[in-house]
Amino acid sequence: MPWSRISGSVSTPKVDVAIDMGNPFLNLTVDGFLKIGTVAATRAAAEDAYHILNKGNVSRRNFEDMLKKMCREGVYWGTIAGLYVGAEYGVERIRGTRDWKNAMIGGAVTGALVSAAGNNKKDRIVIDAITGAAVATAAEFINYLT
Repeated sequence: MPWSRISGSVSTPKVDVAIDMGNPFLNLTVDGFLKIGTVAATRAAAEDAYHILNKGNVSRRNFEDMLKKMCREGVYWGTIAGLYVGAEYGVERIRGTRDWKNAMIGGAVTGALVSAAGNNKKDRIVIDAITGAAVATAAEFINYLT
């Protein structure tokens, strides 16, 4: 039986913004905030644009609501990303080594802080710390595979 194979590669454009805050910790934190905040704002804009066009009701109020949601989502996710990147870098500097354990500790710290800021109880904070550590560690291992 004949068969064929498709071979090729897909590359995505890479955008880097150089921001020099005078400190590597601040540079990485601001970079994480801006990159993930932009992704979150773009996702919110696409989602709201779809809902607005699906309803067929384009108005100034819908547009203003969409902008507010974009800002809210961008700041929220950008803050979490900045916190994670800063925590991971801080752990790396304290430990003096660069490995997956930094991601795990950074994820746990980020999960716990975000949960505590939401006025959650102790059990929920611990669960969120474990979740943050698991997600960050899994992402780090996936990065190693690619």
